[in-house]
Amino acid sequence: MPKPSMAVRFFQEDVSLPLRDRRRLKAFLEQLGRQEGRPVARLHYIFCTDEYLLEINRQFLHHDTYTDIITFDLSEAPGALQGEIYISLPRVRENAEKFGAGFDQELHRVIFHGLLHLCGYKDKTKDDRQQMRKKEEEYLTLYFK
Repeated sequence: MPKPSMAVRFFQEDVSLPLRDRRRLKAFLEQLGRQEGRPVARLHYIFCTDEYLLEINRQFLHHDTYTDIITFDLSEAPGALQGEIYISLPRVRENAEKFGAGFDQELHRVIFHGLLHLCGYKDKTKDDRQQMRKKEEEYLTLYFK
Protein backbone atom coordinates (compact mmCIF):
# COMPACT_ATOMS: atom_id res chain seq x y z
CA MET A 1 0.00 0.00 0.00
CA PRO A 2 1.50 3.38 -1.00
CA LYS A 3 2.15 5.80 1.82
CA PRO A 4 -0.22 8.78 2.13
CA SER A 5 0.91 11.87 0.27
CA MET A 6 0.83 15.35 1.66
CA ALA A 7 2.27 16.71 -1.59
CA VAL A 8 -0.87 15.86 -3.60
CA ARG A 9 -4.24 16.87 -2.19
CA PHE A 10 -7.79 16.74 -3.52
CA PHE A 11 -10.49 19.33 -2.81
CA GLN A 12 -14.04 19.75 -4.03
CA GLU A 13 -16.24 22.81 -4.51
CA ASP A 14 -19.99 22.15 -4.70
CA VAL A 15 -19.54 18.69 -6.28
CA SER A 16 -19.40 15.13 -5.07
CA LEU A 17 -16.06 13.60 -6.02
CA PRO A 18 -16.36 9.96 -7.16
CA LEU A 19 -12.64 9.26 -6.93
CA ARG A 20 -11.64 5.80 -5.75
CA ASP A 21 -8.32 4.72 -4.27
CA ARG A 22 -7.02 8.24 -3.68
CA ARG A 23 -3.90 7.04 -1.90
CA ARG A 24 -2.80 5.00 -4.94
CA LEU A 25 -3.61 7.90 -7.29
CA LYS A 26 -1.58 10.37 -5.20
CA ALA A 27 1.43 8.01 -5.22
CA PHE A 28 1.05 7.56 -9.00
CA LEU A 29 0.93 11.32 -9.59
CA GLU A 30 4.12 11.77 -7.57
CA GLN A 31 5.74 8.99 -9.63
CA LEU A 32 4.57 10.66 -12.86
CA GLY A 33 6.19 13.93 -11.78
CA ARG A 34 9.48 12.23 -10.93
CA GLN A 35 9.44 10.30 -14.21
CA GLU A 36 8.97 13.58 -16.11
CA GLY A 37 11.80 15.24 -14.18
CA ARG A 38 9.51 17.44 -12.04
CA PRO A 39 9.20 16.06 -8.49
CA VAL A 40 5.95 17.17 -6.87
CA ALA A 41 6.37 19.50 -3.89
CA ARG A 42 2.73 20.64 -3.68
CA LEU A 43 -0.08 19.84 -6.05
CA HIS A 44 -3.71 20.68 -5.33
CA TYR A 45 -6.57 19.36 -7.43
CA ILE A 46 -9.82 21.27 -7.02
CA PHE A 47 -12.87 19.52 -8.48
CA CYS A 48 -15.75 21.88 -9.15
CA THR A 49 -18.81 22.86 -11.17
CA ASP A 50 -18.86 24.41 -14.66
CA GLU A 51 -19.87 27.76 -13.16
CA TYR A 52 -17.03 27.75 -10.64
CA LEU A 53 -14.45 27.03 -13.34
CA LEU A 54 -16.03 29.54 -15.75
CA GLU A 55 -15.56 32.26 -13.14
CA ILE A 56 -11.88 31.32 -12.72
CA ASN A 57 -11.50 31.34 -16.51
CA ARG A 58 -13.01 34.82 -16.71
CA GLN A 59 -11.14 36.26 -13.73
CA PHE A 60 -7.64 34.92 -14.35
CA LEU A 61 -7.46 34.10 -18.07
CA HIS A 62 -10.04 36.59 -19.40
CA HIS A 63 -11.82 33.83 -21.35
CA ASP A 64 -15.60 33.68 -21.27
CA THR A 65 -15.85 29.98 -22.14
CA TYR A 66 -16.46 26.71 -20.37
CA THR A 67 -13.53 24.33 -20.08
CA ASP A 68 -12.80 21.03 -18.39
CA ILE A 69 -9.49 22.04 -16.79
CA ILE A 70 -7.37 25.03 -15.85
CA THR A 71 -3.83 24.56 -14.57
CA PHE A 72 -1.83 27.14 -12.63
CA ASP A 73 1.92 26.64 -12.25
CA LEU A 74 2.86 28.06 -8.85
CA SER A 75 6.43 26.78 -8.83
CA GLU A 76 8.77 29.35 -7.36
CA ALA A 77 11.98 27.94 -8.78
CA PRO A 78 13.08 25.27 -11.26
CA GLY A 79 12.88 21.78 -9.90
CA ALA A 80 10.12 20.87 -7.49
CA LEU A 81 6.68 21.36 -8.93
CA GLN A 82 3.91 23.35 -7.24
CA GLY A 83 0.53 23.96 -8.78
CA GLU A 84 -3.22 24.09 -8.66
CA ILE A 85 -5.40 22.19 -11.11
CA TYR A 86 -9.10 22.99 -11.37
CA ILE A 87 -11.34 20.38 -13.00
CA SER A 88 -15.03 20.74 -13.89
CA LEU A 89 -16.69 17.39 -13.17
CA PRO A 90 -19.79 18.17 -15.29
CA ARG A 91 -17.52 19.00 -18.24
CA VAL A 92 -15.52 15.78 -17.74
CA ARG A 93 -18.78 13.81 -17.66
CA GLU A 94 -19.96 15.49 -20.87
CA ASN A 95 -16.63 14.86 -22.61
CA ALA A 96 -16.69 11.20 -21.58
CA GLU A 97 -20.06 10.82 -23.31
CA LYS A 98 -18.95 12.87 -26.33
CA PHE A 99 -15.79 10.78 -26.86
CA GLY A 100 -17.32 7.43 -25.90
CA ALA A 101 -15.09 6.98 -22.86
CA GLY A 102 -16.02 5.91 -19.37
CA PHE A 103 -16.25 8.69 -16.81
CA ASP A 104 -13.47 7.18 -14.66
CA GLN A 105 -11.15 6.93 -17.67
CA GLU A 106 -11.86 10.51 -18.77
CA LEU A 107 -11.47 11.85 -15.24
CA HIS A 108 -8.04 10.27 -14.91
CA ARG A 109 -7.06 11.51 -18.38
CA VAL A 110 -7.81 15.08 -17.28
CA ILE A 111 -6.04 14.58 -13.94
CA PHE A 112 -2.90 13.41 -15.76
CA HIS A 113 -3.31 16.14 -18.41
CA GLY A 114 -3.05 18.87 -15.77
CA LEU A 115 0.13 17.44 -14.30
CA LEU A 116 1.62 16.97 -17.78
CA HIS A 117 1.04 20.69 -18.41
CA LEU A 118 3.03 21.45 -15.25
CA CYS A 119 5.76 19.14 -16.54
CA GLY A 120 6.06 21.29 -19.68
CA TYR A 121 3.75 19.63 -22.20
CA LYS A 122 1.60 21.95 -24.30
CA ASP A 123 -1.56 21.45 -26.37
CA LYS A 124 -1.89 24.56 -28.54
CA THR A 125 -0.61 23.12 -31.85
CA LYS A 126 -1.54 19.87 -33.58
CA ASP A 127 1.90 18.38 -32.86
CA ASP A 128 1.70 19.47 -29.20
CA ARG A 129 -1.79 17.92 -28.88
CA GLN A 130 -0.54 14.65 -30.37
CA GLN A 131 2.39 14.53 -27.95
CA MET A 132 0.10 15.37 -25.01
CA ARG A 133 -2.40 12.66 -26.02
CA LYS A 134 0.42 10.13 -26.38
CA LYS A 135 1.62 10.92 -22.83
CA GLU A 136 -1.93 10.78 -21.45
CA GLU A 137 -2.43 7.35 -23.03
CA GLU A 138 0.93 6.16 -21.71
CA TYR A 139 0.04 7.10 -18.13
CA LEU A 140 -3.55 5.84 -18.39
CA THR A 141 -2.21 2.47 -19.53
CA LEU A 142 0.29 2.36 -16.67
CA TYR A 143 -2.30 3.39 -14.11
CA PHE A 144 -5.07 1.02 -15.19
CA LYS A 145 -2.94 -2.04 -15.99
